[in-house]
Amino acid sequence: MSHKTHSRSALHAVFGTVAFASGALLALPAAAYQEAPQLAALVKEGKLPTVDKRLPEKPDVVKPVDKVGTYGGTLRSALRGNGDHNAILRLVGNQGLVRWNLDFQGVAPNLAESWTVSKDGSEFVFKLRRGLKWSDGSPFTADDILFSMNDVVGNKQFLTQVPSQYTADGKYAEITKVDDSTVRFKFAGSYRSFLEQLSTPLGQHPTLYSKNYCQQFHPKYNPKVQELVSAAKVQDWAALFRARCGDIEIVTRWGNPDKPTMDPWVITEPYSGGASRVALRRNPYFWQVDTAGNQLPYIDSLQLPIISEVETIVLAAINGQLDFQVRHIDNIQNRPVLAENAAKGNYKVLSLPGTGATSIGVFLNQSTTNPKLRELMRNKEFRIALSEGMDRKEINDIVFLGQGEPWQIGPRKQHKYYNEKLGKQFTAYDPKDANARLDKMGLTQRDAQGYRLYKDGGRIAMNVIASLAYPSHIEALELMRKHWAKIGVELVIRASERTLFYDRANNNDYDISVDALAGGLDPTQNPRGFLAVHPQESRQSLLWVRWYESKGKAGEEPPASMKKRLELYDQWKDAATDSEADSLFRQILAISADELEVLGTVAPPGITGVRSNKLINVYDRMPWSWVYPTPGPALPQTWAFTR
Repeated sequence: MSHKTHSRSALHAVFGTVAFASGALLALPAAAYQEAPQLAALVKEGKLPTVDKRLPEKPDVVKPVDKVGTYGGTLRSALRGNGDHNAILRLVGNQGLVRWNLDFQGVAPNLAESWTVSKDGSEFVFKLRRGLKWSDGSPFTADDILFSMNDVVGNKQFLTQVPSQYTADGKYAEITKVDDSTVRFKFAGSYRSFLEQLSTPLGQHPTLYSKNYCQQFHPKYNPKVQELVSAAKVQDWAALFRARCGDIEIVTRWGNPDKPTMDPWVITEPYSGGASRVALRRNPYFWQVDTAGNQLPYIDSLQLPIISEVETIVLAAINGQLDFQVRHIDNIQNRPVLAENAAKGNYKVLSLPGTGATSIGVFLNQSTTNPKLRELMRNKEFRIALSEGMDRKEINDIVFLGQGEPWQIGPRKQHKYYNEKLGKQFTAYDPKDANARLDKMGLTQRDAQGYRLYKDGGRIAMNVIASLAYPSHIEALELMRKHWAKIGVELVIRASERTLFYDRANNNDYDISVDALAGGLDPTQNPRGFLAVHPQESRQSLLWVRWYESKGKAGEEPPASMKKRLELYDQWKDAATDSEADSLFRQILAISADELEVLGTVAPPGITGVRSNKLINVYDRMPWSWVYPTPGPALPQTWAFTR
C-alpha cells in the first residue's frame, strides 16, 4: 500500500485547520531555484556548486504557514546549562525518513519521498529523494542507512541492546538495499506504528550517520581505528564513534563541526564543556525549498546562549533577547510576568496545546513492598476514596492559575479515543463520600492525630516520590497531603533530584509516584498510564512491566484486568486495519476506566512560550511534545524575519 492511498497513522489529534502542505514531488526547472545571498556569493567565487546542483532532483517543496519569507537574520534561543542538548535536537534535528505533519495528525514524506507497506504490515520500502547530499556535499544514499542501522545501531559493540523502535516480536529489523535510493525494512511480524516511531526523535537513527565520514571511526572500515582510539584516550571504538559522530540524545551529537548532517543548520561553535553559547549556520546543501523555489532555510544562523538559571532565561525573554523560547519558561507561573512585558520585549506570548493527559499523574503502586498497603492499593474502593478526597479545583486554582480543568488520565475531548469515564470519573471533590467508603472498608480506627489505622494496627501512611525539577509537582503534593489528611490518610513527600527519583522508582522504593502523564493527544504513542508496558514510566507497577517484557519469566504477574489489556495491546500492534486497531485500543481504554489505577489531577493548560513579533511563519498552535518534537515538525527552516 502507498502512503498516498492509505494512512497507517495511529494518531488523529485535532488542532484545527492548517494552511500547510508538504512532501510535494514536483521538480522545478534549475533556473527556478533561488538561494541565500551569502551562498550565491560563494557560488560566484567558485567555492560552491550552483544551487540546482546542491538540491536533490525533486526537493521537498513546503508551503510556509504565513507567506514566502526573505533570507537573513539570526535566531536566538536559550539552552540551560551543559546538558540541554535535546533543545538543539528539537529545533533542528528532525530530519528523519518521515516526519509528523504540522498538526500531528499523520506522517508526511521527508528524506523519503514515498514508501510502501506490505499487506501484513511487516515490510516497509522507502524511496529516497534522488540527489540528496550531506552538509559536506557528499551523496546521501541507501548505503548511509545500511551503515547507520546495520554497522552501528545493530552492532552489539556499539549498543548492547538494539532500540525497541526497530524491533517487532523481539527481533531486530532486517534492513537491506534495493538500489541506491531504495531501502527495505523487514520485521519479524506486523508493526503498525513503525512510521510513527520513525517520526519521533528516537526514530532518527537511519539518517543520523554519514558513512563517508563516520566509517573512519569504525573497525569494519578502518583497520587502524585503534590508533585513533589511543590518540583520543577513550575506551574503545564505540566511545570514539560517539565522541565524533554522536548519537540521538547525547551532547556530542552537537560537539563536532566536521560531522556532516542533513539538518537545515550545521554547528559552527560546538556544544562542549566551558562553552557560553552554541552557534549554527545554514546548510548549503539543505534539501527543502519553498513554493517559490527558494532553498531553505530562510534564517542565516542560530545563536543559542547557554544560561544556567531559569530565572535568567525568563529575564532574557522579557528583555526581548530571545526570538523563540518555550523550553524552561513553559511553567504557567511565568505567564503573568511574560504577558506584562510583551510590548516592551516586542514578543507574543504563546499558549501551545500540550499533548499530555494530565499535568500531574498520581501512580498508585500496586506492587509496593508494604504488604498491608499493597492490599489497599489493589482495592478499587480505596483508589476511588483517594480520588474523591483530592480537591482538584484548589490544585488548579493555586498551582495552575485556574487555567486547567479537573481531569483523570484519559485522552482529551478532541481526540478520537476520548472516553468520558476515563477522563472525568470521580474528579469531583467529595470528602464525605470518600470517608464513607473508607469506613465501609473497615478502616474506622484512628490515632490521636486523626489518621486511620490498618485493621491490625499501624497508621495508614503512603510515601510519594517526586522530582525537585518540577516545583509544581511538589506544590500540588503539599495540597494533596492536606486533602488526604481530611480523610485520615497520611501522605509523606519524598522529593529528590531527578537521578535519585528514578533510582527509587526503578528499585520499587515508593508507594506513590507523581509525574507528568502523556496520552492526552498521543495515547497510542504513550500508553503507559493505561498499560504496564513502559519499563520506567508505568509506575502503577513496574514489576508488571517486567513480567510482560520477559513473557512471565521475571517481575510479578499482573491481575486479570491488566493481562487482558496487554493481550489486546499485542493484538493492536498486529491489527490489519485501522478500524480493527481502533476497536482494540478503545477496549483497552474502557478496561482502564473500569480499574482507575492511575489518578489524574488537572488537564494541562496551554504551554507558555514567546516568539518575536518580527518572526513569521511560526505555527502558534503547534503541539508541545517530546514525541512531536516541538518545534521541529513545525519546520523552523520556514521561519523568517520581517524587514
